[in-house]
Amino acid sequence: MTKEIFYKNLPLTPGVYLMKNKKGEIIYVGKAGNLKRRVSSYFQRAGDWKTEKLVNEIKKIDYRKTDTALEALILEADLIKKYQPKYNVLEKDDRSFLYVVITKEEFPRLVLARGKDIKSEKDKYSKIYGPFVSARSVREALKIIRRIFPWNTHDENFLKQSNNRPCFDFQIGNCPGVCVGEISKKDYQKTVKQIELFFAGKKKKIIQALNKEMKIKSRGLEFEAAEKIHRQIFGLQHINDIAFINENQAPHSPFYILHSTRIEGYDISNISGTSAVGSMVVFSNNKPDKNEYRKFKIKTVKGANDVGMLKEVLTRRFKNNWPQPQLILIDGGVGQINSARKVLKEFNLKIPMLGIVKGPQRKNNFIIGNIPSWTDRKTLIQIRDEAHRFAISYHKNLRSKQSLT
Repeated sequence: MTKEIFYKNLPLTPGVYLMKNKKGEIIYVGKAGNLKRRVSSYFQRAGDWKTEKLVNEIKKIDYRKTDTALEALILEADLIKKYQPKYNVLEKDDRSFLYVVITKEEFPRLVLARGKDIKSEKDKYSKIYGPFVSARSVREALKIIRRIFPWNTHDENFLKQSNNRPCFDFQIGNCPGVCVGEISKKDYQKTVKQIELFFAGKKKKIIQALNKEMKIKSRGLEFEAAEKIHRQIFGLQHINDIAFINENQAPHSPFYILHSTRIEGYDISNISGTSAVGSMVVFSNNKPDKNEYRKFKIKTVKGANDVGMLKEVLTRRFKNNWPQPQLILIDGGVGQINSARKVLKEFNLKIPMLGIVKGPQRKNNFIIGNIPSWTDRKTLIQIRDEAHRFAISYHKNLRSKQSLT
């Protein structure tokens, strides 16, 4: 049996892999942002003696795909709890693992607890999720989930105080306003239920319920409430994994690498299709990252066809092994966005995308799509302007060279 048989048919998508021995027992469960690349790494380079011992026992590898690395993290914890694979728990007892727990309070909180504390305070929790083997990764996961489903972090003693002011988390959208009476107990319990479903791997069920509720709100002319639900649906469908799984991790020391949040802005510049060029500018953590800028001389599209030119630029871009963006910004409307989405589909990519267009008098900026919470309208306009400047500069440079020949 060649080693390649264990990974050659695995997909290039996020998920969880289950390594089994000759008896069919699950001996290790791992998570991956790219299943094929992660699993192949066990067999393509030498590891420490523990990893080598594990590899020598492997006779079969099963897998389960997830939409995102975040959901792979949650599924991994659930499977470790269910199967207790020996290489996951080796040299680390249950007391030292981290768990996510939901408290038994009028307005429940999500908190992290060690295994040793769980056993002595189990009656204080309504739900327990885990174990999570990496504190860093689960903390990053909670940050992402809380942007979609804001929850309360105040204990009951704090909430009993009558002079509470809006907390900082409420001001930035991470708290639903329990501290100042902005949400009813019934509505808050609905949020808690959605969080429980997410940890149970039932994201599709949440989206179905939210879509139904959004339609009810819209029919009742409750447009603000409907828009809030729409943002939640968008967040679930376009989860931004700010923390990515490190594909080189050893099985006993899983951790995440934090990447800067990357936005790529695109623009096309041409005059009647001549000297046509495309630009890609990159903002990291909402600041220009000029070392990552790229320019494209259009090669396959003739005439004034901005949509076709954008398709060429994006196709060439995603053939390169450059860092993946967390957001794509297109200088253009529905036609450009639809063309860009087709390119992403061809590469099996799910990256949130926004368009930006000027109004009829070209005085206003209209953004197509929902702006993520980690950036803002001002930054997006700045990115669009920078992409336009960079494209025009390259376009003028090409025209100048042509006029000299």
